[in-house]
Amino acid sequence: MENSPFDVIIIGAGVMGSSTAYHAAKRGLNTLLLEQFDFLHQRGSSHGESRTIRVTYSQPHYYSLVIESYKLWQQAQTQIGYQIYFPAHHIDIGPSDGPIMRSLVNYCHNLGIPFQLLRPHDIAEKFSGSIHIPDDWVGLSNPYGGVIKPTKAVAMFQTLAYKNGAVLKDNAEVTDIKKTKEGVVVVTASGEKFRGKKCVVTAGPWVSKLVKTVSGIELPIQPVETHVSYWRIKEGHEGKFAIGSGFPTLASFGEAFVYATPTLEFPGLIKVSVHHGSACDPDNRPWGPGVMMRELKEWVEEKFMGMVDSREPVVKQSCMYSMTPDEDFVIDFLGGEFGKDVVVGGGFSGHGFKMAPVIGKILTELAVDGEAKGVDINPFRIGRFKITSKI
Repeated sequence: MENSPFDVIIIGAGVMGSSTAYHAAKRGLNTLLLEQFDFLHQRGSSHGESRTIRVTYSQPHYYSLVIESYKLWQQAQTQIGYQIYFPAHHIDIGPSDGPIMRSLVNYCHNLGIPFQLLRPHDIAEKFSGSIHIPDDWVGLSNPYGGVIKPTKAVAMFQTLAYKNGAVLKDNAEVTDIKKTKEGVVVVTASGEKFRGKKCVVTAGPWVSKLVKTVSGIELPIQPVETHVSYWRIKEGHEGKFAIGSGFPTLASFGEAFVYATPTLEFPGLIKVSVHHGSACDPDNRPWGPGVMMRELKEWVEEKFMGMVDSREPVVKQSCMYSMTPDEDFVIDFLGGEFGKDVVVGGGFSGHGFKMAPVIGKILTELAVDGEAKGVDINPFRIGRFKITSKI
């Protein structure tokens, strides 16, 4: 066993754990980041080429988190010296009489977010004819969009954590966390033991399994396999969809929740996918075919007016979400025998990546200070679920 205890041991080196390691190390804390697979692996939720960032949520508790994350993404990329965040406008589209669009308009009004409410002809004019919506739909456009590069972002946080003195160790699967008088002992599959004053569990789709093993608590966080699809833009139209051209990040609330990002990672291909998936075991995934493909093909054909080949996506990638029943995050102390010595961050439900810089800061503050300053974590507490220990 290590002789001197770490101030913080972080389990899981996806974007949330890596961001937490960065914030902890930046504070001068003796920090250990453990990952069960190789760093930057593609078996979880933090890999790939792009994630959107937007402020338009129906739940107001996300607004301040996203706004601070914009600032923190830019601070971190300045420290590392390369670009992670690529700015773009954002547009939400959906039926004008639908509850989602109404709630988003109210949200923007209440929080003072500048926005434009656009009819179909306004959208065609604003975005060079690249987006077409039905006559009974409406668009909500605002300047707070953009694209984050995920694998690059995780590498950035790990590098900055290391530069600030953190110890990084991959291929170290954690099998147990034991409570001690001084804090915790973290045990790995190879038999290594690490002592820590505090521990943060950010194990992504594996968080429920690990928490149940160490505490008997069954968190209602369901791993879900989802699929990312890239579609070929027809010749002559590529410029309309490129990042920096004015084409926005896009969320569509119709028959399916569809999202799209400007062309960035693959020249001539646009990412359009469904925010949906199938429940899975993260250790025994089906790596199955994409879900709702018929709806997605129809969406691509209709909304892009035939300028994108809708017959079949040319690139497909598999990823995992960690879904809670209410799609809000889990950010809280584990409690029980662990009290405030173990903090859990999980259940980010396919929309947490954009907030990783501020979530890492919150998890660090909870672990080290016992509270997160200026942040209401009540919407994210474990106690909102009816949970009984299975031990």
